[in-house]
Amino acid sequence: MTTFKTLSILIPAYNEGKTIHLILDKVKAVKLVNDIAKEIIIVNDCSSDNTVEAIETYKKQNPELKIQLFNQEINQGKGAAIHKAMELAKGEYLIIQDADLEYDPEEYNDLLKPVINGFADVVYGSRFIGGSPHRILFFWHSIGNKFLTKLSNMFTNLNLTDMETCYKLIRTDIAQGLHLVENRFGFEPELTAKLSRTKDVRIYEVGISYYGRTYEEGKKIGWKDGFRAIYCIVKYNVFSKK
Repeated sequence: MTTFKTLSILIPAYNEGKTIHLILDKVKAVKLVNDIAKEIIIVNDCSSDNTVEAIETYKKQNPELKIQLFNQEINQGKGAAIHKAMELAKGEYLIIQDADLEYDPEEYNDLLKPVINGFADVVYGSRFIGGSPHRILFFWHSIGNKFLTKLSNMFTNLNLTDMETCYKLIRTDIAQGLHLVENRFGFEPELTAKLSRTKDVRIYEVGISYYGRTYEEGKKIGWKDGFRAIYCIVKYNVFSKK
């Protein structure tokens, strides 16, 4: 059994002023197993809407929540926001949570289970296994995600089913020991490549639900990000292994 006191919840946010309170409500509502405390770290990636005001209002209305807000001075990308959040994390484990409503914080305990049972250092939440609800959206996105995962697996020798998932639960000292440089959507393959080379790391995967957004609802990833991911898979597994 593994016992620890605090889970750091890392939330990169860019122009999420309309919905940030909804995801924070969901995070607030979750009761973690073993009375694990929650530390919420939000990195605002220089939003042009009212994201900062919405977060500050929420903090005032929910003083019992431990929420830390860091504002990037210029827009640097999701990866850069996560880098900063990882740097600020004080919990023994951390999890990445998008500010939109595509992923359900109620499933934190599912990801924690392999850790609590003493089996895992890293847990990926897969949208492609298990019996949880999945919104039916884009065929080519699904094909693209599976292709990128298989390509990544060929280099890392892992057998993940969803490398591009947001939900990655990582022991904080491992995360903070990685030299991560990708500022945008190349972050996922870079992180996976570098985790796969971490000495004695134990990586698990559990099935999660997925409530995907359309582009009209705010989805930001596109085909250019897919090509960047391919580039990063090759780069961080072959040419840049630091």
